[in-house]
Amino acid sequence: MTASLPLSGLLVVSMEQAVAAPYCASRLADAGARVIKIERPEGDFARAYDATAKGQSSYFVWLNRGKESVCLDIKDPADKAVLSNLIARADVFIQNLAPGAMARAGFASAELRARHPRLITVDISGYGEEGDYATMKAYDLLVQAETGLASVTGRAEGPGRVGVSCCDIACGMNAHAAVLEALIARSITGQGKGIAVSLFDGMADWMTVPLLQFEGTGKNPPRIGLAHPSICPYGAFGTGDGQLVLISIQNEREWASFSAHFMDEPGLPQREGFRSNNERVANRAMVDAHIAAMFASLTRDACATKLRRANTAYGFVNDCEGLRTHPALRRIAVGTPQGPVEINAPAARLSDGPRALGPVPALGAHTEAVRAEFAG
Repeated sequence: MTASLPLSGLLVVSMEQAVAAPYCASRLADAGARVIKIERPEGDFARAYDATAKGQSSYFVWLNRGKESVCLDIKDPADKAVLSNLIARADVFIQNLAPGAMARAGFASAELRARHPRLITVDISGYGEEGDYATMKAYDLLVQAETGLASVTGRAEGPGRVGVSCCDIACGMNAHAAVLEALIARSITGQGKGIAVSLFDGMADWMTVPLLQFEGTGKNPPRIGLAHPSICPYGAFGTGDGQLVLISIQNEREWASFSAHFMDEPGLPQREGFRSNNERVANRAMVDAHIAAMFASLTRDACATKLRRANTAYGFVNDCEGLRTHPALRRIAVGTPQGPVEINAPAARLSDGPRALGPVPALGAHTEAVRAEFAG
């Protein structure tokens, strides 16, 4: 990492596994921080999630670039001393072990900050560290279910899983943002801060609108697949050549243009059942069926031409092959023990150009060097 990166010179120690904490730490590494990943002797269990990235775990390759891997057994006094020395020199300490595990080992966050006032500590958990759920195991799909996310995802036939680890990722994003805020505050006050983030809290935040809708109506938001519970038309329609196109109408001006230039029916917004968004939502089946007939009469390309003419927001319902070949997708190479792997580029585009990502470490690749550096 070059000295020009914004977090150059900062040391992050992360006692991490799986997704949420590694996500947070990987973004700090991307920004130039030195991130030392502490693994059990057998390694982060995410290393074995799959073997699709040149024989390595796709999750691990994605979330562990730019880190140093150090294997420590903190039940061993010598390794415990190494961890203590690492934390004493760290700017940020992240951990997502089971609630209370680090405290029992002598590394409670509040005590660490008392000894090292500039330290920022990050405790990541499933449901927080207090209450009946504190000791519950929390994996992504379990939290999708517990927060109600699964109840608003999928088709009417039953709940569905969001196809990516959204609870883990949301938690990691929240932790990353909180760390950056704490670093800014420390630059002013000189004091570190304790941060606690849970998978449940992160997804509960995302579920605010469905919960408010439930409290306002007494009804759970319906599962309607590739449609929107509050807006119509907003959903996917099949074309004559077997493709799916998703459209979004956000206001009455857009609906009038869609009616005139895609449906070829400029008077449609004056027809009963079609006159306002609330009316269309109440008559969704009729509205969608009427629109679907036009889509079914056209090819994908013809639909795109007409939708552009109508200035209607639309997108194609792609699979992974569609994403792989998408003209907007940016890829970047990351080094791994088995050779470079192309991953999707980080979302933020910076005016000074893309950053090179550090390599993914082999298990324990830096153990001896770090032990020597932080032995005393």
